[in-house]
Amino acid sequence: MTSTGRFPRPTLLPRHRARPAVPSSGWWSVVLPLALMLSSDYKLRSRDVDQAVGGSADLTVLVEIGVYGFAALYLYYRFGLRAPSRPATGLLLAAWAWAGYVAMSALWSPFMSLGAVRGVQLLITMCLAFTLAKRAEPRDMHRLAHAFIAIVLVSVAIGVVHPFPRTSRTEDRFNWLFVHPVVAGVYLAVGILLTTSYLIRMERAEHRLWHPLTYLGAMAVLTGALVATGTRGAAAGCAVGLVVLLATSRGPRGRIDVMVLGAAVATVAVLAFSDKILAFVARGETAAKVASLNSRTELWTFAMQAYREEPLFGHGLGASRGIFLDDIGLGGAHNAFVNAMVDNGTVGAAIFIVLLLVLAFVLLLMARQRTLRTDAGMLLGILAFFVVNSITTEYLAAPANVSGIWLMLLVCWTEVLRRQGGDPIPRHALS
Repeated sequence: MTSTGRFPRPTLLPRHRARPAVPSSGWWSVVLPLALMLSSDYKLRSRDVDQAVGGSADLTVLVEIGVYGFAALYLYYRFGLRAPSRPATGLLLAAWAWAGYVAMSALWSPFMSLGAVRGVQLLITMCLAFTLAKRAEPRDMHRLAHAFIAIVLVSVAIGVVHPFPRTSRTEDRFNWLFVHPVVAGVYLAVGILLTTSYLIRMERAEHRLWHPLTYLGAMAVLTGALVATGTRGAAAGCAVGLVVLLATSRGPRGRIDVMVLGAAVATVAVLAFSDKILAFVARGETAAKVASLNSRTELWTFAMQAYREEPLFGHGLGASRGIFLDDIGLGGAHNAFVNAMVDNGTVGAAIFIVLLLVLAFVLLLMARQRTLRTDAGMLLGILAFFVVNSITTEYLAAPANVSGIWLMLLVCWTEVLRRQGGDPIPRHALS
């Protein structure tokens, strides 16, 4: 009964209750990162590698440059250019060192025009990540993650409804528009990791923006699409990322769950789907080609020869996109660490590795805090995916693509968690 002694009137639907206002930095924190990704990767035409390296800028390239230019102008007119009021953290310094050195290496690249454009794009991406690190709220990052999942789901629908023409190497692999299946695999794997994290949230369920059944449906769609791409590196990286995510997001209980669930799933998979797993790994290729990681080992031999020619500072940004074309017909080193060595030399590769190690170390420390554990575990899972996927792709060490942009987003999201703060100090420690 109510305070007046009368029973409340029955209703079929629950009454609307006003929710407290959630802090947000604004629409730009979601739109700008997604705009950079889509303009970099989503294409309505396909070009050969030699045209991408030395060809003229067409309308698609001009649109991509225009999107990055708009992002830079918006950040300048909205926030201006001024020295930071607080000392930068070690993680931000490592990210700035990587972005600054890679951009500077365009000065000695044999493809200076390409290198200059990519260098400026990387600096704009870093400026956006730095602004997010200083101004974004946790809710902004979760909205960005959900918007990313939604875009990937729409992309899968586009690929199913209207398949675009495919090359001889990708005719049996799923993708959408003219996005390469390897790049599509990155979008799908990151979407799976994000969806899994929001589905298993128990202690911090307020970060969920959708119903749990929606996450389940999204996970099923994204997983099926990832398998259909035939991207073995992304599939392996996603599996490792899921293990890391589940083992760190829920503390000791999560590690026990991973051991029990992992053993059960592995046993069922080997017994029931061994032929399909082998077919996915082989992908119709000969044993020799599979052993060479689809000719990547041969490419890495040429890459090491190029590295020995310029071991200290490398050949410059974008060099790996073109120096292998005459010898093997492939652009890029197809390995992020090898790519960093060829383009940026020992100095650049060392900065790149330090950035990854510092990011992993900070996230591991945050995973020990109960209030930060879920987000930190999710970010660690995504980082683990990118590291494993980087064994066969160079995108993490290259500017203007979903992997390189997500690396900067991992940095800024970690800084947002740092500003959020960890577990409160126990009362007995204050007395």
